[in-house]
Amino acid sequence: MPPSEGAAPALTRHGHWIGGIAVPPSAGGYFEDLDPDVDRPFALAARGTAADVDAAVQAAQAAFAAFSRTPVNFREGVLSRAAAILERDIESLAALMITEIGSPIGKARHEVQRAADVFRAAAGATRHLSGKTLPSDVPGKMNLTFRAPLGVVASITPFNVPLGKGVRLSAIPLAFGNTVVMLPSEESPLMALRLAKVYEEAGLPPGCFNVVTGYGHEIGDALTGHPLVRSISFTGSTRVGTHIRELAARSGKKLTLELGGKSPLVVLDDADLSRAVQAAVLGSFGNQGQICMASSRIYVQRGVAAEFLARFAASASALGMGDLHDPATMIGPIINARQRARIKDHIDDAVAQGATVVSGGGWIGPRCQPTVLTGVTRGMLCHAEETFGPVTSVYAVDSLDEALQAANDSRYGLSSAIFTADLGHAMRFAREVSAGMVHVNGATAQAEPHVPFGGIGDSGMGREGPEYDMEAMTEWKWVSIQL
Repeated sequence: MPPSEGAAPALTRHGHWIGGIAVPPSAGGYFEDLDPDVDRPFALAARGTAADVDAAVQAAQAAFAAFSRTPVNFREGVLSRAAAILERDIESLAALMITEIGSPIGKARHEVQRAADVFRAAAGATRHLSGKTLPSDVPGKMNLTFRAPLGVVASITPFNVPLGKGVRLSAIPLAFGNTVVMLPSEESPLMALRLAKVYEEAGLPPGCFNVVTGYGHEIGDALTGHPLVRSISFTGSTRVGTHIRELAARSGKKLTLELGGKSPLVVLDDADLSRAVQAAVLGSFGNQGQICMASSRIYVQRGVAAEFLARFAASASALGMGDLHDPATMIGPIINARQRARIKDHIDDAVAQGATVVSGGGWIGPRCQPTVLTGVTRGMLCHAEETFGPVTSVYAVDSLDEALQAANDSRYGLSSAIFTADLGHAMRFAREVSAGMVHVNGATAQAEPHVPFGGIGDSGMGREGPEYDMEAMTEWKWVSIQL
């Protein structure tokens, strides 16, 4: 029977990507992929099981033997072609990101271009798997060392930068000759499946990149605990990352974790306030605050605190919250009802305990207005916990000493930034701040494809980037030759 007039169109169904083909879920289950801007499903994705995970890992293991022996120029060519495909398809990829995660168009286009840059950095890394020749105590003996790929790498990616992290957590393992099984966030399964098609078009052999979609709490352990998985790359919450670290320790797997943040931005009296405000807006409210590097704590020296706060609040209030396809729009929807409730709880709790909402604090449908708080103190939820939304707190401090002390009063240590004209102050901050990344006269939210990206403490372990991933993605071999 044909659908009745006005009925919603049938949702497309998407299987896993295993061994180079689309595979239906073994248990027959699917879950809804929601458009967060309207809170309606627009597609159905396979609800994976442990059996699906095993099938994907087995496919990756089967592909590893041949792929690990491919010449450098083959892997370099695949990754270079993948970069060109992303740039060719930037508009369709950005459109999917808008629908699937509510990304504003400017952020979406930027993410696609940065992902292409990561592909090219990974292509270059194929030629940098170097070793050494070492002297020997034995006459006529030569010692050689080289790095060899591990095997199957498990990549678990977040919703907020689904393509950027999807490429970063797959292209670099592939560059070194590993194969990959990816478990994307249940909020962004279609972007991972689209990435699989990019790899296919670029000429990656079947089985080298596999995607299992589903709920992490149902199948995550089946992937990270699989005996054939040799290394794990995870980007997500500190709570889940801690669990994965425990599993990896028990099984001896290599591990890279990029977790949460509570990144401090310091503004001293001699700062260029225009640049500082611009960086604070970008760092606090880019991607509606759903960024691990978000400037969620801003410490401003008292001499400029009032002026900074007034200019910052005014800029925040003026941010566009319109059509996500409009380049003027910066604030999109929060990803789901659970996260919206968390943000509301953080704001309401702060206000109830005496904090002041300088700007924002309200909601327009699923979008939270850019919110600037003052008077935030210990005991408030947003003081130490990651809000992961467009909410930041501004504090007045008397000195760099006080700013450093406050900045380091956190269990997180991902990114940080300072605005000052004094190079001595900048370098002291860089040396003493407890963070894996430090930016002078720039925003906390920055990334480049070739730098050591990562944090300390509850913000993770290890570093992402072609040179720095080698330790987690390869193993040393010692070869001795008796001449």
